[in-house]
Amino acid sequence: MIRLYGISQSRALRCLWALEEIGVPYEHVKTNFTSDAKQPEYLKINPNGRIPALADGELTLFESMAINLYLSRKYGAGTLQPKSQDDDARAVQWSIWVMTEIEPPLMQIFLHTVMAPPDQRKPEIAKAGHEAIAKPLKVLDGALAGRDFLLRGGFTIADLNVASVLGLLAVARFDFSPYPNVKRWFEASLARPAFARARSK
Repeated sequence: MIRLYGISQSRALRCLWALEEIGVPYEHVKTNFTSDAKQPEYLKINPNGRIPALADGELTLFESMAINLYLSRKYGAGTLQPKSQDDDARAVQWSIWVMTEIEPPLMQIFLHTVMAPPDQRKPEIAKAGHEAIAKPLKVLDGALAGRDFLLRGGFTIADLNVASVLGLLAVARFDFSPYPNVKRWFEASLARPAFARARSK
């Protein structure tokens, strides 16, 4: 059986979400950031000492995006896996794009509006994050113009991976109104029952 190591208050949430969308049986091994992830047995699975990690038979994987693309390709036919090879390539594109274009300025915003203690927050860094994230959000807004999903054929791993990264912006109470297509699509993505099930883990 598939084993997913991590907790839903981490990047493991996107892997739990993928597993719930696909509907494949799995074991959720709750593994926290600190003591659990540093134990020798866990370090055999993920030598980085981070979460999440996945074990599926003899295969072990770390990096949440790699885990999700694997799950989609192996188990996601009819659910998350794009129907064509071209769209599979686009799913990889969007998954890398959201990590390289969205996540860095997103973390500036999140760290300096939510995560860091108030006396350590630097408004100028949060402001720089807001300025930097505008361009990629416009790209995403354009890609979603006139369509419900990033790829043809419905909600796929591309939507899940991108929406899962944007989730921290929602926690930071980011104003999505300048990006109406993103707002509509993002709200619909987070309203999916599988996402609610993943969050409850």
